[in-house]
Amino acid sequence: MSFLPAEIIKKKRNGGELTSDEIEEFILGYARGSIPDYQMSALLMAIFFKGMTKEETLGLTKAMLHSGEVVDFSSVKGFKVDKHSTGGVGDKTSLILGPIVAAAGAPVPMISGRGLGHTGGTLDKLEAIPGFNTQKPLPEFIELVRKNNICFIGQTKEICPADKKIYALRDVTATVESLPLICASIMSKKLAEGIDGLVLDVKYGSGAFMKTPALAEELAVNLMNIAKGYGKKVTSLLTNMDQPLGRYAGNSLEVDECVAIMKNEKFIGPQGYDLYEDTRELSLRLSAHMLLLAGIGKTEEESYQIALETLTSGKALAKFEELCKIHGGDLRNVPKPKYSMKITSEKSGFIQGFHTEAIGVAGILIKAGRAQTTDIIAPTAGIEFHAKVGDEVKSGDTLFTLHGDDQDLLASAVPMLKSAINISLQKVSKPSLILKVLS
Repeated sequence: MSFLPAEIIKKKRNGGELTSDEIEEFILGYARGSIPDYQMSALLMAIFFKGMTKEETLGLTKAMLHSGEVVDFSSVKGFKVDKHSTGGVGDKTSLILGPIVAAAGAPVPMISGRGLGHTGGTLDKLEAIPGFNTQKPLPEFIELVRKNNICFIGQTKEICPADKKIYALRDVTATVESLPLICASIMSKKLAEGIDGLVLDVKYGSGAFMKTPALAEELAVNLMNIAKGYGKKVTSLLTNMDQPLGRYAGNSLEVDECVAIMKNEKFIGPQGYDLYEDTRELSLRLSAHMLLLAGIGKTEEESYQIALETLTSGKALAKFEELCKIHGGDLRNVPKPKYSMKITSEKSGFIQGFHTEAIGVAGILIKAGRAQTTDIIAPTAGIEFHAKVGDEVKSGDTLFTLHGDDQDLLASAVPMLKSAINISLQKVSKPSLILKVLS
């Protein structure tokens, strides 16, 4: 080893800027096992407190990216494009936008993640479909994208192995909330997909990792800088997660919601509007930006109209059914929950806001999500939302319905959900779904 690990740790601890060679030596050494956990933990904590420059963050991303394979999509024609969301409650747009964009002509290779903490994971939603296999080897992944324009898989052992080890270490060393570490982790995996362009859905609010628009924008800019540094086309949307997205949060329930949207169905709630509308609109807007990056549509509005036509014509549904088929999923037998439990309003007034993260934690209590990576999810468990911010409700109106197969677990989440909503006499306006587009 040409560099002493302790000297690199000391340099960063003292606020120095690491060279790309120093970063690469350290990260690859850790991936190979020649640098122990305790030294990696020390460097992570030094980065947590001292931060990293733009150049260091690029170097960290590069080292993590090249710790494994980069997928070669040279055999696949067209502009390969993906979407990444920073996560939230009821965030299910990948299941809709992937089929829209693929059916409209752009290849969509997605290496997705599982849910951890209060946010959901795309793989968990797809695996709520009986038989749906997300563990495809890379050669099959490439071939399925070539043949079908779409494939969803989980992170394989070949993709960014250094990130996988480092992420597990960050989780137990209190170094998760570090901007350069977050950016390098996200972008190393996305760049490893071999994509040409990326649309980022960076969320802010009470259910998001970044609680304010300013912090979300800072994260978005940092992610975009890395993508641009690798010559990728990139766009970011700053989107609202001060309330859950759509009608449901919970894996099989979210699949049902997405299929209903792709069938052009509506669900008119007690307030008189379609409770699928925000999921549908955000999926279309993200699809439009993916198509715009791919050159399918010359303007955002033209790309939106292409996405809308692909959705309303049934082409997106047909592509989703094809996706299920190539992954072995039986969409006809998505499981249904055995029990339901309503939570009603104890007073009249207007919904001022939600503590969305607490709603996500309530989902963990009923096994719709994970507190630890080893937790087993109950695919039918979930929460249904009957009203949004700005709605008027009366005492006795249903605010939430809990769904699942274990009545005791459902009951355990009731107190948390009751405290996760703020109702007052003051009327408030409905918040915007998309705050800003950065391109």
